[in-house]
Amino acid sequence: MRLSFQKQQFAVREDAILDAVNVLLAKKGFDLMTMDDVAAEVGIAKGSLYKHFASKESLAAAALCRMTRDTLAVLAEMSPDLAPIDKLKATLRWALERRLKGAVPHLPSTSVALQRSLMLNLGYVRLIMKLNAELKQLVIAAQNEGSLDRTLPHEVIVYTIYARSCDPTLEYLRTSGRYDDAQTVDYLVRTCFEGLNG
Repeated sequence: MRLSFQKQQFAVREDAILDAVNVLLAKKGFDLMTMDDVAAEVGIAKGSLYKHFASKESLAAAALCRMTRDTLAVLAEMSPDLAPIDKLKATLRWALERRLKGAVPHLPSTSVALQRSLMLNLGYVRLIMKLNAELKQLVIAAQNEGSLDRTLPHEVIVYTIYARSCDPTLEYLRTSGRYDDAQTVDYLVRTCFEGLNG
């Protein structure tokens, strides 16, 4: 079914709003971001923003839901012939590259208020549980193949990958100007999966 022009415009504006939320979450964090900030970033009136989202919490949840859906789509598109460890590396690489473009917000753990709000959002909870389950399966498969440490609990590895996707080292290395974006991403992926030993 084809959307009407008005509904298409509404969807395009909503995407622009979520893009702005990603930028503001990265710059300010959830606690300091305001609805006024979001409206100004998008270039719309605050009243128009409220037609899309009722609160700052619903805005952040929508941005994180979109990010999680996108991550699940990336995993689904990977070749079944790709080794589990390579799927994990490719997922982290994709997340870091998106973050360099301002498309990935900070981890929810950086804000207690956001954590509480997300745990009440059933759509987000379902999506993140699905993503966690898929990453867990890949981690266990990689451990069984000997490409990840079998002595580490799978949730430790999964959350380490999440943490690396939001690691401030990315900004520090980019700001230094010593490495291009591709090198920076490569270094973060390598240190995540291969450690610091030579």
